[in-house]
Amino acid sequence: MSEVNQSPEYLERLRHSTAHIMAYAVQQLFPNGEHTVKLAIGPPIENEFYYDMEVPRPITPDDFPEIEKHMKAMIKSNVPFEQETWTFDAARTWFAERNQTFKLELIDGISDREVSASDEGVAEEGVSIYHNGDFTDLCKGPHIDKTGECRHFKLLRVSGAYWRGDSNREQLQRIYGTAWGTREDLRTYLRQREEAAKRDHRKLGRELELFQMHPESPGSVFWLPKGAFIYNHLSEKVRKLNLTEGYNEVRTPLIYDSSLWQTSGHWEHFKEDMFLIDNEDGEPTSALKPMNCPAHMLIYKSKRHSYRDLPYRLHDQGVLHRNEATGTLSGLSRVRQLCQDDAHNFVTEDQIAEEYERILGLFQRIYGTFDLPFRCDFSTRNPDKYMGDIEVWNRAEDILESVLKNNQIDYTVDPGEAAFYGPKLDFQIRDSLNRDVQCATVQLDFQLPERFELIYIAPDGSEKRPVVIHRAICGSFERFIAMLIEHYAGAFPTWLSPVQCVVMTISQKFVDYATEVQNLLLNNECRVVLDNSDDKIGAKIRQARLQRIPYMLIIGERERDNRTVSVRSREEGDIGAMTLDSFIDKIRDEIDIDF
Repeated sequence: MSEVNQSPEYLERLRHSTAHIMAYAVQQLFPNGEHTVKLAIGPPIENEFYYDMEVPRPITPDDFPEIEKHMKAMIKSNVPFEQETWTFDAARTWFAERNQTFKLELIDGISDREVSASDEGVAEEGVSIYHNGDFTDLCKGPHIDKTGECRHFKLLRVSGAYWRGDSNREQLQRIYGTAWGTREDLRTYLRQREEAAKRDHRKLGRELELFQMHPESPGSVFWLPKGAFIYNHLSEKVRKLNLTEGYNEVRTPLIYDSSLWQTSGHWEHFKEDMFLIDNEDGEPTSALKPMNCPAHMLIYKSKRHSYRDLPYRLHDQGVLHRNEATGTLSGLSRVRQLCQDDAHNFVTEDQIAEEYERILGLFQRIYGTFDLPFRCDFSTRNPDKYMGDIEVWNRAEDILESVLKNNQIDYTVDPGEAAFYGPKLDFQIRDSLNRDVQCATVQLDFQLPERFELIYIAPDGSEKRPVVIHRAICGSFERFIAMLIEHYAGAFPTWLSPVQCVVMTISQKFVDYATEVQNLLLNNECRVVLDNSDDKIGAKIRQARLQRIPYMLIIGERERDNRTVSVRSREEGDIGAMTLDSFIDKIRDEIDIDF
């Protein structure tokens, strides 16, 4: 494959073009499909594409062979993608004649936070239209040259979607597919999807009895004993690291009056994503907290601070609630109730560089423990939308970029993508399936100290504004654990495994010695269970392997008489006989892990 058609830009155009071909093919399933299949939007996304549409009957995977047949026919014809600019009147007339109401809405320029008319090729000068063969669509492009380039594709799945992401609007069907430059790339991606399906944290969560989700509390996790151990153990490791690094742990309330959210700006910008609480008159006057930062501003403001007190670091693992739309909820990855390893660091401008260095050190210690490589997206100032002194912004951006370079962090710059209150670093973890997963964010904030009128006393006795650094390394523990489940396929490292060792007997004659072994391991802080069932040893081993338990200790006559254990490892297989002291030393080396 040439270098050009492996580029991300080419693959994005390829997938966008394949989405158009798929939309045309779906229309062929129905009589007068150009009028009865109402098309919405069909963008490329990471590795895939989709098209949202309203169809006369539900599309199922059983329809995929027929859709793919029509797609292949258009691809074989190798017709070009051709662009035209139409007047608004001409575009309205053409799409109205075909009853394409969603396209008409885009042409009319109605836009919101999810779909904007400009994204679909509507601009002041006219309407961008693309043709490929007998198919015409509203689209700003760009596309590839001809349909023949789209031959390496596969339809994947169907889901529901609301028009413009609004649950009060039309419910559409979203058909997903993937397209690649070569047959081998397509096959590789499909194999990765198969492996990802096997590792899906929702599937493994059930099989390994880690957590449950119930419709009685949508978007909230029911942690079972094994999952609760992983959650609490990870939380404690993070807590211990923060305390050794000079953070002050706090616990803050769940419910706050609307006045706090108005001061912080969340009532204006984040209200629809909050769980609101009405007063006796039915008016929303308070809310469950979706984040910890406003509470931490109150704590900082409650006492007078000198420059000698800074950096002042607050760490909080309190429960948060976010009113995510029902259709977006997905296992542990997207929830309504969550906890973060959240922290807010109050610093002087001169301390920004050193504090970022310390924070990056925490990233490397935590991610390094899991052998997780990571990279960073560095979002810089939007010249048309920012708060504060431009010289402070420029200096802060220079500092952050130098910190990334000094620490040899792989990063890309996203110009103009920062929030208006400060530059931001988003950290992407690369998991064992070579997928990027965003967990961590470090955000520099000039706005909240201004809104809350925070001050510290400078060396000359004057009052100065601190700068706040928002910092979460794991992000939400729910999402981080979802990533770990899939990264390890449920086979957690020994220190994080809810059960580290299972002692299993060959027969009931050896239960007394097996119990002694179990108690000795428990006394050495090893998480161990005893399987003294009547099952044959082969069945016990299979069950332990299904549960991804790191070590199996087999107890029979020889082990009892020699006061040894026969060790099987999840990774190494049969290790052989070991003395109890030797095995305890071995497993302790794997258990004694701190970030």
